[in-house]
Order: sequence, then structure tokens, then C-alpha cells
Amino acid sequence: MSLCQYSIVFALLFVGAFGHGDEELFLPLKTLQKIQHNHNEPTCSSQKSRSENGAVMLEMKHKDYCFRSRGDLSKRLQKRLLADDIRVLSIQSHIKNVSSKKVEALSQTTTQIPINSGVSMQTLNYIVTATLGGRNMTVIVDTGSDLTWVQCQPCRLCYNQPEPLFNPSISPSFQSVACNSSACQSLESATGNSGLCGTNSQTCSYLVSYGDGSYTKGELGQDHLVLGSSSVDNFVFGCGRNNRGLFGLASGLMGLGRSDLSLISQSSGVFGGVFSYCLPSTEAESSGSLVFGGDTSVFKNSTPISYTNMVPNPQLFSFYFLNLTGMTVGGVAVQDSSFGRSGFLIDSGTVITRLPPSIYKAVKAEFLKQFSAYPSISGYSILDTCFDLSAYEEVNIPTIKIYFEGGAEMEVDVAGVFYFVKSDASQVCLALASLQYEDEIGIIGNFQQRNTRVIYDTKQSQVGFAKETCSFM
Repeated sequence: MSLCQYSIVFALLFVGAFGHGDEELFLPLKTLQKIQHNHNEPTCSSQKSRSENGAVMLEMKHKDYCFRSRGDLSKRLQKRLLADDIRVLSIQSHIKNVSSKKVEALSQTTTQIPINSGVSMQTLNYIVTATLGGRNMTVIVDTGSDLTWVQCQPCRLCYNQPEPLFNPSISPSFQSVACNSSACQSLESATGNSGLCGTNSQTCSYLVSYGDGSYTKGELGQDHLVLGSSSVDNFVFGCGRNNRGLFGLASGLMGLGRSDLSLISQSSGVFGGVFSYCLPSTEAESSGSLVFGGDTSVFKNSTPISYTNMVPNPQLFSFYFLNLTGMTVGGVAVQDSSFGRSGFLIDSGTVITRLPPSIYKAVKAEFLKQFSAYPSISGYSILDTCFDLSAYEEVNIPTIKIYFEGGAEMEVDVAGVFYFVKSDASQVCLALASLQYEDEIGIIGNFQQRNTRVIYDTKQSQVGFAKETCSFM
């Protein structure tokens, strides 16, 4: 057995027993199947928060197990991957459009919030609960968006959500944002659409459209935002009166990008422009955390944090770009001249990591070489490297590591290597996909970020990685 493989044979108990660098973890195939096809009832009705050493921690869950989708599993999985592909195409289109326009961009407490897995949008997968104007709101977490918004009363067109719509008329701290305000003028850099005034200069209207045809329209407002035990006064957000699309049953979206209207920028006086998350698996009982603030002592990482500098991109300032310098499969370095030549986007809303065609081809070839003992089968949706593992109780999976400028590394958790299309393991696919063209921007998706502490420090302009078994407790 190679020292650079996961051997799926022993109980989950052994997973945490092997430290960084051992290159081999032990996990039963049935445990992996459970992680991706859990049938327990979801337990997301009351997400927790706490403060520790000045940090605010919010419990984070996966959306699929908080707002369960009904219907045929295979169709839901296919829709999820198709929606993910649409998001990636939208990101690539936005990058090309902005680049062609050559648009020029623009000591603290810590808070930890539970982060949960999330439903039907199925590309923006993780949710947390925050308190806005005294009301708890369950929102999708997205590092690829800037404006935070929630559905508001009175609503002309709203999708269904289990929580009551936000009602600004009963919030004593709500105020409309005027058209001549700096917040209204910041909308174009945050959303791609400038603020609209119409006949009423006292209100600033906004529009955010997403690549799959989803959108939210409404007016900008400001209110008192509470994250754990910390608060942000006069927080500017979108009060959505006309919302449509694949947002599942969440009340809205939390924008963690870098523009002036993002939550990170608006709370920089409280948290210093630093946040991090540990994304849990899709098991119903799994929960991770979204942490605001730079106190690393609240983390439960099992390996040291390694940092890499963000790649500056004035034209796309809002996104988080990194320089990916290499990858290994089973300890073998993948050879390709494309490494280190262009920035990769790290994104909490994209599910499957996308690699430039040449890098993907090299990674796929090395993986197939090391996994040749197992039968290959036809691909599934965007995933073209698939296997039938239903006849095996023990499967040795090559480890995958991603390396960044400055020596930072991210080891893909064993649960992020394979995507189980069928719960009986008769169709299991390598959870990586190729971009269509070499000049497109690579994306590190959330499927590969699970059980990793990812730290975003916007003041120092760096991103850190460390292994962590995600748990809010």
C-alpha cells in the first residue's frame, strides 16, 4: 500500500489519528457513502453561535441537509452539477467582460458563527444564521458575491422560504439608503449594475443578476446586524422585493467579497478584514464554522497554517485570486507548464474544482495510473473520470495536494476526492473537472475545501490553509 494513498477500509475513528505528512488515511467505503448520501432527518432549525477570545463563531451547515430536496436522487445530482457549471460559466463571462472594460477597482475582535450545508440552489451550498434588525435570517455564504441581501416585505415576487420575510417597517433601526449616498454609488463595482433612483431620490434601487438567470431586485437599506455577540451598525444590504431563482429556501445571501459593500469591508472596523471558514461534509449532523476576526487560537486545526499571497487584480478586485504552483497525486508531482502562470479563484460557491485543460489532463493521467486496479466507467455530467467501486470493500485512493506560491499547501480531504453519483458506489467520479479553454481562470471549489480551515486576511492580502476536522462544538 502506498504511503500516498487513502485506504478506505477501517473505521472513521482512525481518520484523525494520522497527522500531517503521513500521506495515508483510513476510512471505510461505507463511511464515504454516508457522507454524500445521508438519509437522516436534517437538524438545521437552530444554528448556534458563540464568542471566544474576542472571536465570533457562527455554526455553518450544508444547505442540502437543512432544506432537503425531494425527488429522484440522480436527477437532483445532475441538476446540482449543471447548476455548478452555469455558475462557472457566469464567473468566466464576468471576468472576461470586466477585463475587456479595464475597470480600475477600488487590531480587532473575532467572531465565530456556525456554518451549515445547504437546498435547491445547489451551487451555493453553505448557510449561516445572522440577526438583522432583530430577526434571525438564514443566508447562503458566498465569497464570490459582495452585496448581502434578504427577501423583504412587501414582496412583489418572492420564492418560498420557511422563515418570515424581513419586514423593514417593524424594525426600529431600519433606514433607507439615499441615491446620493456613497453606498448607492458603490453598487456598480459591487454588483455590475449602478444604483437607480427613479422618481424617489430617497431610495436607491439595486439589481443583482446571476449567471443561471436568478436575480434579486429591491432597494438598499441599512440596519443593525448582529453576528454572534458582535454587531455592525448601519449595515448596508439589499432589501429584495423581486427575487427569483435557485436560492433554495434560504432567506437571502451573505456577500463575503472584497468591494466596499461586502460584509467584510463593512465590518472591517470590528473584525479587521479577516474571516475564515471550515466547510463541513454533507452529513446532517456535520457542522463547521464561519469565524470573523483574526484570532487563530479559536481554530481547531491539526496542522500549522500555511499562507499564500493573494494575486492582485485591480480589474477584478472583489474576487480572491491565488497563484497555484503545483499539484501532487499520491505524492507524485504533476508536471505541466501552466502551473504558476495565471491566478486561480478560490470560491465558496463553486462546488467542483475546475482546472485548465492541460493541468486537468495531467492530473487525470496520474490519477488513472495510480488507480488502474479499479474498473473505469462512463462519465457523468461535467465529471469524466468515473469508476465502479461497488464490488470493493477496500479502496486505496491516491491523496491529492494543491500547492500555492510561498509554499502554502491544501490537502484535499478524502471526502473531497470522489463524488458519489450512485449511493451503492457503482458510479463514483473523481471530483475534478476541466475548463473548456486554457485561458479561462481556474477555480478551487468548496467540495475540495471541506475539512480545511481557510483564512482570508484582506488587510495582509493573504489566504491561509490548515487541516481541520470541521465541528462547531
